Amino acid sequence: MRPLLLALLFVTALARADEVQVAVAANFTAPARQLALDFEKETGHKAVLAFGATGKFYAQIRNGAPFEVLLAADDETPAKLEKEGAAINGTRFTYAVGRLALWSAKAGYVDDKGEVLRRNEFRHLALANPRLAPYGAAAVEALTALKLLDANRPNFVQAENIAQAHQFVASGNAELGFVALSQVMKDGRLGEGSAWVVPASLHQTIRQDAVLLAKGRGRAAAEAWLSFLKGERARAVIRGYGYEI
Repeated sequence: MRPLLLALLFVTALARADEVQVAVAANFTAPARQLALDFEKETGHKAVLAFGATGKFYAQIRNGAPFEVLLAADDETPAKLEKEGAAINGTRFTYAVGRLALWSAKAGYVDDKGEVLRRNEFRHLALANPRLAPYGAAAVEALTALKLLDANRPNFVQAENIAQAHQFVASGNAELGFVALSQVMKDGRLGEGSAWVVPASLHQTIRQDAVLLAKGRGRAAAEAWLSFLKGERARAVIRGYGYEI
């Protein structure tokens, strides 16, 4: 009887497991993938992730996309969706505070004070579309604060989102670019290349909010995912990728 009982318990657990459709800001790709693995091990639920620019996700959600949870790259979009009835009031919270970095795939190319921007000896500077991606907007704010926007604008290579901006630099199509610190850091360490972590005082705080969308109302997996993100296990992963909590 014991093997039969264990089998029945296993089948029951599988029956209760569910999927949650999550729209994830591109800057959060690496930690989200790690968190999805941990989430499935801990809860049995599966997080199905889609990555892209927050601005594009907003349009897709308003047009009926089947996402149940949004992990945005800002706090304005989730708040706007709440006001418009496309997200559930009272479910929004800040899951991470992002940091902007100027990064090159070449070791020693970017100095630790960002003076490479003043020398302007490069041909291509990658950044995400500031109209769609909060990290792109932060890059423009930082250049403006440094009084370097006009001097560097001719070198801009504009990407659709922060993931594409990172790819432009990683592939060598741009000598350097503004990326999310999380894209070049893991376990608290910088990976390949060289980087300058842009002082937070040079741009608005990149407060990244999560929210339960209307299609996630009453969905156990969606609610479990949001609860999991608030836990210490998830927060440790998020910190390891260079985010603040």
